[in-house]
Amino acid sequence: INEAEHAGAFGAALVSGGLPLAEITFRTPAAEHAIRSLAERGDMLVGAGTVLTTEQADRAIDAGASFIVAPGTNPRVVEHCLDRNAPIIPGVATPTDIELAMSLGLSTVKFFPAENLGGTSMLKALAGTYPNVRFLPTGGITPEKLPEYLALPSVLACGGSWLAPREALAAGDFGKIRKLIEQAVKILANVPAK
Repeated sequence: INEAEHAGAFGAALVSGGLPLAEITFRTPAAEHAIRSLAERGDMLVGAGTVLTTEQADRAIDAGASFIVAPGTNPRVVEHCLDRNAPIIPGVATPTDIELAMSLGLSTVKFFPAENLGGTSMLKALAGTYPNVRFLPTGGITPEKLPEYLALPSVLACGGSWLAPREALAAGDFGKIRKLIEQAVKILANVPAK
């Protein structure tokens, strides 16, 4: 979200579309305000993404973020979030990254950028070595690829920026965003339970 005033309409689109969950990335100055605005609604789960520093983690947590997502595994950021009792999902790309996250006491990690790293084939290989790790893949996942990812037992959830395209957010086209969310909910409904 680039415009803080779009947070309310974005939250309404998520809730009315049937997916009351958002990861607001710290890639714009509006992130903290958007997290606070969405968290205050009380009818959705809101987290902060692209958290790179302890200062950003503090701002996100203080704004009401229920969880933190990072693109990498920075031990300082992970330990800071854990000290604040804030769930954190750090990003991984290799077995070394996964083992670092495990050494910090974590068993849920973000697999990023998923498609560039081999997608579901890579996740299947990693799951064989790390059967107790759960993955949240993001990066290049499309509506067409979503069912394949969600069918993997090791996949807890998926992230997809296709749900809220930048051009739709910039234009304030929350009707389009609601329709994309409804499409995702239909896809989810057809994924067999694990």
